[in-house]
Amino acid sequence: MKKAGNNRPNRPSGKAVGKAVSRPQGDRPGQRSAGHRGSNARTGGGGKNRQDHPGEGRTAKPLSPRSRDGFFLFGRHAVEAALKNPARECVRLIGLDKTLTTELTSIRPGLKTERLDDDAALRATVPPDSPHQGVLLEVRPLPGHDISTLAPVADEKNIILMLDQVTDPHNVGACIRSAAALGARALITQDRNSPSESGTLARASSGGLESLPWLRVANLSQTLDSLREMGYWHVGLDGHTDTSLRDVKLGDNLVIVMGSEGKGLRPLVRKHCDAIVKIPMTSRVESLNVSNAAAIALYELTQD
Repeated sequence: MKKAGNNRPNRPSGKAVGKAVSRPQGDRPGQRSAGHRGSNARTGGGGKNRQDHPGEGRTAKPLSPRSRDGFFLFGRHAVEAALKNPARECVRLIGLDKTLTTELTSIRPGLKTERLDDDAALRATVPPDSPHQGVLLEVRPLPGHDISTLAPVADEKNIILMLDQVTDPHNVGACIRSAAALGARALITQDRNSPSESGTLARASSGGLESLPWLRVANLSQTLDSLREMGYWHVGLDGHTDTSLRDVKLGDNLVIVMGSEGKGLRPLVRKHCDAIVKIPMTSRVESLNVSNAAAIALYELTQD
């Protein structure tokens, strides 16, 4: 593949893409996914064994959301980030006395707060082996974002990360974290075959879910057409190519497109990419996890 220069060809007209909407699907076991040659990601959570918690002998039922489309965030960092996000609709804060400190409860004055004597109900509500850190926050999904808000800003790096059927919420959350940390404009996924907001995804994003715009669209190819009209170039990652990520220079407005494990980029999405590149690797391992690959690509392409 030849290096792409800065002389831009005439672009075909793309179909406009409407406002993206997020729908919570709750936490479910994740599937492994990758952004180039495949992935050997493991989706197991951390945390202590149940016998290490107080109240082990107590039988508790999982807490249920009381609001339409409601779901629970858990863990101090994810909860605090959501409370500080004015766009996030918070319903109620639940936790232990030692966790619900004034520092936390004062972020949203007037928010309903429920205090528990022990963490049995918290443990019954979060996924197995997921550390709740003594606090849950019932929330509703974030409002959608319109693609028109992603128009490139002059004299700045405008990088967008697009995931094509990456299904594991741990991986998507980690990609959001990397994208937020490295200054990406947004994450784009399809509204089908990708996870919605959930406590597991929010915790993996380490607060990034509350700060990085996430567009869930009906058709990735049409979205790429719309972004092309706005001035973006598209770089797809795939291990089966001779072109290195460092060999392609397409300017400051870029969409990084990463595919799922095994199948990689779907043919039509791949066809909409201006360049297909790989991350150079030794032969000691077969592949990188999609979130690791995304972090490397984002870092490489955000550098001057």
